[in-house]
Amino acid sequence: MRRPSLLVALLALLLAACTTAPEPDAKAPGDRWTPRPGTHWQWQLSGRLDTSVDVPVYDIDGFDHSGDTVAKLHRDGRKVICYLSTGAWEDFRPDADDFPKSVIGRGNGWEGERWLDIRRTDVLEPIMAERIDMCRDKGFDAVEPDNMDGYRNRTGFPLTADDQLRYNRLVARLAHERGLAVGLKNDLDQIPELVDDFDFAVNEQCAQYGECAKLTPFVEADKAVFHVEYELPTDRFCADSRRLKLSSLLKKYELDAWRRAC
Repeated sequence: MRRPSLLVALLALLLAACTTAPEPDAKAPGDRWTPRPGTHWQWQLSGRLDTSVDVPVYDIDGFDHSGDTVAKLHRDGRKVICYLSTGAWEDFRPDADDFPKSVIGRGNGWEGERWLDIRRTDVLEPIMAERIDMCRDKGFDAVEPDNMDGYRNRTGFPLTADDQLRYNRLVARLAHERGLAVGLKNDLDQIPELVDDFDFAVNEQCAQYGECAKLTPFVEADKAVFHVEYELPTDRFCADSRRLKLSSLLKKYELDAWRRAC
C-alpha cells in the first residue's frame, strides 16, 4: 500500500481535529444502556409524577407518560425505564381490544388484569412489538416487562417452564432489536437461564420471602437489581441489600411517589 503524501496526511489531521466529539452519553449503534449494581432509582406507577427525586433512574408507566415527560427526565440527567405488562391483559389499556378472548385467562390478583396465554406468540408478538415501539418512540432507555412468571401461577393455561423461557426471550429480543435495555421481572427460578438475555432485574419482595440471594447472578454479571419491599421495614432488609449490592426501596403497593431508600 502506498504511503499518503505529507500534504494529504496534514489535511486528514486537520479534518479530524475539527470533527465534533460525541456527547459523553451518546450511544454507538448497537449499544444499550446497562445499569450497574447499586444504581439508585425511583419507581412510580400511579399518581402525579414527582420528577424531583434525585436519582439517576426513573421507572414509569409507558402508556401514561408522554415523550415530553421522558425528554424532561433526560434533561435532568435521568435514564428512564418504560413499564409494560407483557404477561397479563389489562382492560384499561388503549390496545385491550387487540387481544382475542382465546388468549385471556384467569385474573392475576389485580383489578382489571388477567394472565395471557404466552404460548400464543403468533398473537402476542405483534402486540408486544407495538408496545415496545411505543416505548422506543417516546425515547425511553429500557423496558420493564411485568408478569413474566405466569408458568408458576394459576393462569387458566397449562404453561410450562419452557413456555416461559421462550416467551421471556422473545420479549428481550423485541426490546434489544429496538435498541432498548430490558429487565427480567421477578421469575427468580429462571435467572440462571435468562441472566444473559436481560440487562438488569426488577424484583418485588425477595427479602420478605428469603429469596434475594437468587438474584446474585445479575450482580455477578455487573447488572443492576432494582428491588422493592412493601411490608418489611427498612431495618429488616437494607443491611442484606447493601451486602448483596441490590438497589432497594421500601414502597407502598400503589407505587405512588412515596419511597424510602436503603
